[in-house]
Amino acid sequence: MYSFLAYFVSLFVILISVFTTLFVKNELERLFREKDVLPFHICNVVIILMVSMLAHTVMTKYIIGNEFNWILQFVILLFIILPIYILGHIAFEKYKTIYRKYIPTENRKVVVLNEKYLKKKKKSSKFKDYNSFSKE
Repeated sequence: MYSFLAYFVSLFVILISVFTTLFVKNELERLFREKDVLPFHICNVVIILMVSMLAHTVMTKYIIGNEFNWILQFVILLFIILPIYILGHIAFEKYKTIYRKYIPTENRKVVVLNEKYLKKKKKSSKFKDYNSFSKE
């Protein structure tokens, strides 16, 4: 029962870390205009592994009070992290391509605005008359 609790907390930490690291990786790609992203992925997996090992160690050793096998937990957490990271990366890339601000044409001179991005950024109708009292 206690090991299930430790793995559940580790899974929760892994999910948050995957989302955070993929978002930071996207911003770093935009900042450096980088196309070779393999080093970013390796760093992300190492960061997620360190955070999940820390959470699992704290849960197992200090809160539950059981012994902790480093190599076994390293392998188990790595097998948990990799599928979640791959699925998160695929979902993040799909989201990025669907809601892109613009699509350049083949000759890269004309920019076509993406209608899905414009629909997503449309303000809600309840905010239309938000400051109408102050304008009078």
